[in-house]
This record gives sequence, C-alpha cells and structure tokens, in this order.
Amino acid sequence: MDVMPYTIAIPEAELAELRDRLERTRWPAELTDDWRRGTPVAYARRFARHWREDFDWRAVESRLNELPQFRVEVDGQPIHGLHVRSAHPEAVPLLLCHGYPTSFAEFAGIAAELAEPSGADASAPAFHVVAPSIPGFGFSTPLTGHGWDIARTASAFDRIMSALGYEQYGVFSEDVGAGVSEQLCLDEGDRVLGSIVATDPGAIATRFTPSTEHLTDDERERHEQLKAARAEDFGYLAVQTTRPLSIAYGLTDSPMMQATWIIEKFEEWTDPARTLPEDAVELDALLTVVAVSWFGRSGDGAANMLYEAAHAQVAWGRSHDRPVGMAAFGEEPLMRRILDPDGRLRYWNEHPNGGHFPAMEAPAELIGDIRAFFTRLLTV
Repeated sequence: MDVMPYTIAIPEAELAELRDRLERTRWPAELTDDWRRGTPVAYARRFARHWREDFDWRAVESRLNELPQFRVEVDGQPIHGLHVRSAHPEAVPLLLCHGYPTSFAEFAGIAAELAEPSGADASAPAFHVVAPSIPGFGFSTPLTGHGWDIARTASAFDRIMSALGYEQYGVFSEDVGAGVSEQLCLDEGDRVLGSIVATDPGAIATRFTPSTEHLTDDERERHEQLKAARAEDFGYLAVQTTRPLSIAYGLTDSPMMQATWIIEKFEEWTDPARTLPEDAVELDALLTVVAVSWFGRSGDGAANMLYEAAHAQVAWGRSHDRPVGMAAFGEEPLMRRILDPDGRLRYWNEHPNGGHFPAMEAPAELIGDIRAFFTRLLTV
C-alpha cells in the first residue's frame, strides 16, 4: 500500500464554474422562514451570496494544506485524510472518525493542537493524528464500487494505520464514525488502545437507542418527547438509505442543493441554544465543510455509504474488551441513564454546551476529553 502525500489544489476552472452555478441558482418560492420545512430560501440566498462573493477558497485551501495530508488506494478506493505527526516522542497514534455529513475538514481546527499541545496545555498528552474521510466523503472520492459499509471502512482504516507505521492506536469517533470505531474494537483487538465517542441528545432518540426498560415512568415520558421531537428529522436518512442515487443527482449538480442539505443538519443538530448554524459554528468553517463536499463531489458518495450501512449484514451480539469512554455534549440527563446506566464506561464527561459537531462547536472541551480519556487509560 503506497501512502502518498497530498496537496489540495482545486483548479481555477472549478472555482469559476462554482461561481457561475451559484449565480444561476433556480430558487424555490420564498414562502416561509420556518426551518421545519428545510433551509429557508432567504437564508439560503444570503449563504449563496457569501459563498460567491466573500468566501476565499484559496485562503482556506492554504490553511488546510498547512496540515500534512495523504492519499492512498485501498481495494481500488481512493482514501484521503490528514496525518499530523507529533514531535513528542511519547505521542499516541490517534485515529479520528468523522460522522455524517462532514469529512476530514471537521477536524482541521483541532488536529494541530492534539499533535502539539500549546500554551497552558503544553505538558498535555500529544497525539499523532490521522483523520481520513470515510469512502465517499470529502476527498475520499469517487466511489469506485459498492460495498463500502461500516465494516469494510473499519478494515480500510486499520490497514491505513498499519501502512503509516502504527501498531497500536486510539480512536475518537462520532455518529457514523462511532460505528467504525466499534467495528475496530470488535475486529482488531489489542491494536485498539481504546475508543472515546462523542455523543449528543440525538443519539438516544433513534432506532439504534439501547434498551430503556430500566427507566422510570417519568424518564420514559421524557424519552418519548425526545423521540417525537426528532421524528421528522430523519427524512434525509429515509431517502439516502433507500434511493441514494435519486438524491445524488441534485447533490452532484447543484452547489445550493449540497449546501442546504448540509446546513439543515447543522441547524438541527448543533447546540439548541444557538439560533442559526453560524451561531454554533463559525460561518466559514461551515462553508469549508460544504465546499469540500462540493469539490469532492461527495454528496452521492455519502448517500451511498448510508445505503450500504443500512443494508449490510451486521453481526449483532458481539462484544469486545477494549476500553470505551464517552463525551456528552448538550444538557440531557437521560444520555447517561440510557448510554451508561451502570457506570461501566471507563470515562464519562458531560458538557451543557455543544451538540453533534463538538470538534467545531466546543473544540477546547473535546480536546480536553480526548486527553483525559487516554491519560486515564495509559496511566492505569
């Protein structure tokens, strides 16, 4: 396996084409500013204007290229990611697994600090950071075939860690990436030092929620309220896990389709105390995630990955002995009651702020949790 260095260099012709497509967007009727129907047209128009006129992709590209990157083929599938080695001799290899609908770009703001702790945290644990995009996401495109489900992705990531020279490593994950980290714990044994997962209240309002038989009547009522509040949030999942190609045409052809598809999730899944997506995540950081998805043409890849995950054969009931911790973002007492009712996890910490994208919403808190988990793990 040849791991090759990679530099992002979007051709000028693609930037010009993007500006033209944004200028020629055909807009829906502007009937409401209610986010319950999706991204409102007035908001989308402002976002498009900022993307077209004010967003400096070349500056963003330059900042991303300050972080060492790689590109490798695994079973014929291109996989791209960050590989930021620490100068500290005791640094721990750390695999970062993103979720939907982001990519390696979600971790661009924390990779350097994890690798080279600075300021008051200069003596904190350091990590060799590896942050690949899941096949179909970011620049891990194009998809070259079917079958890239969670298990196959986990296997590919483990092979990449070996190719980079890491015999053991820790994992941080969230959302779909949490499935990848769980698979790594199941399949790779002692190669995985431990896994810390970021979670938020949405994680206990899905069909994958663990058993709730131990809850009190009041807690069950609260849980039903959480599920009801999220009931209409899963339209994106229903489409992509059944007809990914149908939505892929729009995501691939229209930058505003791709943008609003992602913006909607940031509005719904970030800290509910924040009114607009850019109140939770800096606007250009959000636009970077959108732009990487557009330039990587990863809308269809992400949709197909969700389809594969939904239709894969899963070996339920398997267990592992790898240490697991959780960092919970968003104030919801039921998270621990459902996800760690017996207090068996090696680490649990809760933050009242933040949401589904902690690396972008609450980076200092997330970095603190990652450091604390692996410090506890490696000093026992």
